[in-house]
Amino acid sequence: MKRFLALALMTVMGSTLTYAAANDKAKLDERLQKATGVLKQLEATPDNGIPDEIAEAAKCVAIVPDLKKAAFVFGGQYGQGFASCRTPEGRWSAPAPIRIAGGSWGFQIGGSSTDIVMVAVNDKGMQDLLASKFKIGADAAAAAGPVGRHAQAGTNWKLDSELLTYSRSKGLFAGISLDGSNVQQNDDDTAALYGHVIPFRSILSGKVAAPDATGKAFQNEVTRYFNRSKTNGK
Repeated sequence: MKRFLALALMTVMGSTLTYAAANDKAKLDERLQKATGVLKQLEATPDNGIPDEIAEAAKCVAIVPDLKKAAFVFGGQYGQGFASCRTPEGRWSAPAPIRIAGGSWGFQIGGSSTDIVMVAVNDKGMQDLLASKFKIGADAAAAAGPVGRHAQAGTNWKLDSELLTYSRSKGLFAGISLDGSNVQQNDDDTAALYGHVIPFRSILSGKVAAPDATGKAFQNEVTRYFNRSKTNGK
């Protein structure tokens, strides 16, 4: 009887773990689809997107759909998304899951959800992402990125920042400050996506293939958006 109960308990636990893993993967696929959708929406509105010069210079990109911001006197933000980096061969890597969390001070009441895009525009910004954990504003200098088909004359984004940061809320796309936010590899999502935890650097350096159709769709959309000058034959 005890043996039967033990076997029954093991079966239930196994089924529960399988269901939990499948549920985690379903949420992950949905998040990947949303991140891919953010780029598609940017592609559809080039006059309000990331300038061509910045897209061409991009070393890495991180997309966090539905970043949650809530505040009551003390503000806070938390989100999960994916990063990809341009390899030496010019290809873009498979998605590397990330999480971003941070806080802000100030008397504020309310809450919101927004899509975030971070673009590493030089080697320092790329190395920050490859390190798998950094703080925006402390480890990596960041600035709200310019918007439009082309960066306006006089903008000094090449000199002042490792990361350019953007937000999209209610259909509008604009630069945003994310100083104080911590960005790091999301081990749980990495395990759910690839079957086990893989070092951030291995994924972003192009050593790991996208594991499924959803991951490949994200990778292809990043390639299309940030290699658009080549795609358009410029």
